[in-house]
Amino acid sequence: MSVREIRVFGDPVLRERATPVEPGSAATAALVQDLLDTVQLPGRAGVAACQIGVAKAAFSFLVDGELGYVLNPRIDEVRGEPELVDEGCLSVPELGFPTPRHPFCRVIGVDTAGDEVVLEGEGLMAQMLQHEMAHLDGKLYLQALEKDMRRLAMAEVRKADWY
Repeated sequence: MSVREIRVFGDPVLRERATPVEPGSAATAALVQDLLDTVQLPGRAGVAACQIGVAKAAFSFLVDGELGYVLNPRIDEVRGEPELVDEGCLSVPELGFPTPRHPFCRVIGVDTAGDEVVLEGEGLMAQMLQHEMAHLDGKLYLQALEKDMRRLAMAEVRKADWY
């Protein structure tokens, strides 16, 4: 398997709603390995399948030394009033903006064997879970920004060399 190239803002796959994966399939196992390989590069907390060009319901993560993945996830619970946290995205390179995120999040999905996986946490884990789940809904974090910040962010995107 391999580290895959990250798709950037403007790529249509980033706007697609992810479809469920078949947990026991060879294709899913290969996708999971690619996601795990890709998230382990420095500075990465999570990688959704759409970010590597696959509109499937899967993401990998590396938060506080914990490496993992989840398939067919759904948000089970968020707690607390959203707080502004500095956030960036591999698909919107070199930029970051204050993004409203709940301080706690729990996601439930399955692993490649079809066994239940529960991911939950506060801080970076909560932020990552909400960020990656938005990717699976075909949304970038820019869409979660408050109106004035979003306008500023889009102006910065349009000026970026990669755009």
